[in-house]
Amino acid sequence: MGDEADKKSRQDGRKERVLHTRVPAVLEQELKRVANAWRVPVSNVVRALLEDALDTLDVVGAKAEGELREVAELLASERHRFRRKSAEQLSKIPGAGDAFKIAEAAPEPEAMSDPFAGAVGVTPITLVHDTVCGLTGATLAAGSEAYMVLFDDPGRKLITGRDALPQASTPNEEKADD
Repeated sequence: MGDEADKKSRQDGRKERVLHTRVPAVLEQELKRVANAWRVPVSNVVRALLEDALDTLDVVGAKAEGELREVAELLASERHRFRRKSAEQLSKIPGAGDAFKIAEAAPEPEAMSDPFAGAVGVTPITLVHDTVCGLTGATLAAGSEAYMVLFDDPGRKLITGRDALPQASTPNEEKADD
């Protein structure tokens, strides 16, 4: 939606300006050839190419941002899984676990923020491949049920097991608490 708004603002709100630029002779001939084939002025070809290039940059930038976010989430889950396995190994060594617990006590910046911030819901899915839970680092087996968290930002993805989902209290549980 933002891409369309950017394109519309470029088209509707533009005040025509003249840009002068130097281009190699080969590029000039190619622009003239395209303009002749399209039966439009060279300036229209240049304008169309520039607008298309800007639109393409917007799309590529959004896609790259989404892919970087996925890589960051994968790294976070792998780091958590590594720490869990390290803690298991250290717990087998007498006295070594204490140093690890002290180092682990300080929360990481991403642990302080709510991983479900911006989430609008979850939907159950059946996994095709083994996957790592994006929150706990637990391995989720192929064929098992997992949950895809849906966010306001369509580029943001999170797959979790049932145990990682926030637990909502039911009306009966609320009455029992009273």
